[in-house]
Amino acid sequence: MRIVNAESISYRRDTAMGFPTHRARRLRRTATLRRLVAETRPTVDGLMLPLFVVPGTGVANPIASMPGVAQLSVDRLVEECREASDLGIPAVILFGIPEHKDAYGSAAWSDGGVVPRAIRAIKEAVPDLLVATDVCLCEYTDHGHCGVIEKGEVQNDPTLALLVKEALAHARAGADLVAPSDMMDGRVGAIRAGLDAEGFVDVPIMAYAAKYASAFYGPFRDAAQSTPQFGDRRGYQMDPANAREALREVALDVEEGADIVMVKPALAYLDVIAKVRAAVDVPVAAYAVSGEYAMIKAAAAAGMLDEERAMLESHTAIVRAGAGIVLTYFAKALARRLGR
Repeated sequence: MRIVNAESISYRRDTAMGFPTHRARRLRRTATLRRLVAETRPTVDGLMLPLFVVPGTGVANPIASMPGVAQLSVDRLVEECREASDLGIPAVILFGIPEHKDAYGSAAWSDGGVVPRAIRAIKEAVPDLLVATDVCLCEYTDHGHCGVIEKGEVQNDPTLALLVKEALAHARAGADLVAPSDMMDGRVGAIRAGLDAEGFVDVPIMAYAAKYASAFYGPFRDAAQSTPQFGDRRGYQMDPANAREALREVALDVEEGADIVMVKPALAYLDVIAKVRAAVDVPVAAYAVSGEYAMIKAAAAAGMLDEERAMLESHTAIVRAGAGIVLTYFAKALARRLGR
């Protein structure tokens, strides 16, 4: 073995940036130091928990493709919301699966529908929990698309009136925030006008502004029972190849009155989140979608990675990219971890 005499090594000391004056590893040595100098600090305050509500009582239907997630009846949903609130999670977002579906998704705007019932129950039981609602028709239509179908195509303008009716039903029930996810042109402006006309001027809109036609939605469609019965959604959701288009979509939604803009999915679109954060002054949300959740769960179950570390790393990346609000099925697990 060759012994190297440290005194014989010539270090560069002639510049302020020379080694060994600057040793980046100094600040990585201990967990306490790493915490102290962390640039990105995810908190519980930015979490929103997605929940699926179904008719009935005492219902908790596990979703096979999303371990740990279930369709819940209103009574079980309230229990879930109490737990989320106790963990410090400030908000939930509701997705409804109705008793009956039809071509127009008419259950979406029924004041007695499953989502309005859930809103009223949550606001009574956990009044400080913010309740957001997904505004879209795909969970309510028998064809699984997000709007009115004519001649085999989703029609933009006829759909807007139905989305306004759905948003109003949620607002009347006490929703704190409505979140249109349909990707119809002009829907933010239409919903804003409809809410204002009915006196709901203080109900904010979180627009799914850059929602991509993604392969990562599969488990969600199991949960929401919203798989299209023909074709796909690429005619109205965004092409994964486009980032500049996302900025146009975001700008249009802000102009129409969006209070918060969202990028969906999250991990495959970190560059888009960063571009949106740089382009607008309104809060930016990102949806860590069902496929992202399912991949981590499946890989962890197979012993391929550490679930908690992968969860934290991916969540930190989303926040680092610029998302101040993250919709995630890991919200409860993150709250437990971040609250330590």
